[in-house]
Amino acid sequence: MEKKHYSNGEITIVWQPGLCAHAGICVQTLPNVYDVNARPWIRPENATTQELIEQVSKCPSGALTIEK
Repeated sequence: MEKKHYSNGEITIVWQPGLCAHAGICVQTLPNVYDVNARPWIRPENATTQELIEQVSKCPSGALTIEK
């Protein structure tokens, strides 16, 4: 399964497109990080590590995870 990695220097957000349910919780919670019109669409440098961890924990499909 395809995985894409996005790091802020402290943690890495791993996105698995094949699991994504497109619920939009990520975009609603942290719109400065998740922008579907931008490339790359995930910019973890635009939030604190704690904000990222809290948001990723709310991903309903498990498409977003954290690597430390």
